[in-house]
Amino acid sequence: MATLLEYKCPACGGALNFDSDLQKMKCPYCDTEFEVEALKSLDEELKNTPQEDMSWDCENGTQWDASETEGLRSYVCESCGGEVIGDATTAATTCPYCDNPVVMKGQFAGDLRPDLVIPFQKDKDDAKAALTKHYSGKPLLPKIFKKENRIEEVKGMYVPFWLYDAGVEADINYRATRVRMWSDSKYRYTQTKHYSVHRAGTLGFASVPVDGSSKMPDDLMESLEPYDLSQAQDFQTAYLAGYLADKYDVSSQDGAPRANDRIRQSTEDEFRSTVQGYDSVRQDNASIRLTDRKVQYALYPVWMLTTLYKGERFTFAMNGQTGKMVGNMPVNWLAFWMWLLGLTLAIGAIGTLIFGELLICGIVGLVIGLIVVFIMKGQLKSVRKQSAAANYVLEGSLQMHSSSDRYLYQNTTRVEIPQNNQK
Repeated sequence: MATLLEYKCPACGGALNFDSDLQKMKCPYCDTEFEVEALKSLDEELKNTPQEDMSWDCENGTQWDASETEGLRSYVCESCGGEVIGDATTAATTCPYCDNPVVMKGQFAGDLRPDLVIPFQKDKDDAKAALTKHYSGKPLLPKIFKKENRIEEVKGMYVPFWLYDAGVEADINYRATRVRMWSDSKYRYTQTKHYSVHRAGTLGFASVPVDGSSKMPDDLMESLEPYDLSQAQDFQTAYLAGYLADKYDVSSQDGAPRANDRIRQSTEDEFRSTVQGYDSVRQDNASIRLTDRKVQYALYPVWMLTTLYKGERFTFAMNGQTGKMVGNMPVNWLAFWMWLLGLTLAIGAIGTLIFGELLICGIVGLVIGLIVVFIMKGQLKSVRKQSAAANYVLEGSLQMHSSSDRYLYQNTTRVEIPQNNQK
């Protein structure tokens, strides 16, 4: 068991000493005082926190049956090395990664058979219409981009995904504060009470997706989420007819860290939502362990659209199930500055007429103008990496097994009130 001399100050991290006059622990560096029992309880709680475990036992999965692969063809792009699967009717196409022309010529052989597939529910015409709609309502998109930007190719393909199911057991500790302020005739006081907060419980995740193709940009694929897995079917090669199917080259084991990042973030978000009634909360440490781990291999439908504008290629993707379209577009910087100038002048002029403060109203107009134009600019960037897995938290799965809020110490500061400001 740790001795009292081994305790660290929760306020500054320094080694604590026992003050015989106060009968309390006291930090020689920041002079904060602590009750001995509170520190003992905190130390015991931290020592009993289980070790973290976010490893996955990825099984080999189901192998292809020989009869299923007879009608499949594959190619490896000689330009970029990407490998794509098609059916026997696909003779020539272009690489979905680099747009080089290729010929389907190799008999398919390889790796794991998908467990699930979400069939296409949107066709090529839907993809083209969605792209046109994607252009609309964006004032900072160059007009010539809408008029002269032409679609080079539209390809429907199944993209490989690993789906991670897991239960989570978590122990998370926080540092929280409650602040009270008051004043008298001479001083303004700020009292801050510090607390150690502990939460332990369980949470469930289902089918957290990770793109299994290194050639496919992760942020592009994650921007297409979510898919409705309730419409998934057991895999049959018939679903590949007329489409390409990307072959995974990222193993389920290699994809696990990405799933863990998103699971961890959502676990921390869910547990943090249970810490309430404080003015500030800071996570101190967390131990997350995975249980009931399961990995499945699935194919998700994606329409890939490539466009050409001023010699530059722009890639767009549409969720082949829901019709969600994503893809970044160029900014018309002349329009950006014209909008900013116009908003600044308009808001500043109106404010000046109402309040009569030209400089202040001009600054307010500039600030509001900047906010508006950056929102408009953000409309052109729909491709974003996902930081969490909130869409995959099982409803009602958050269960708290242990919850404690322990008072640690308080400090009070005071600031003298200038006499000429007193009423």
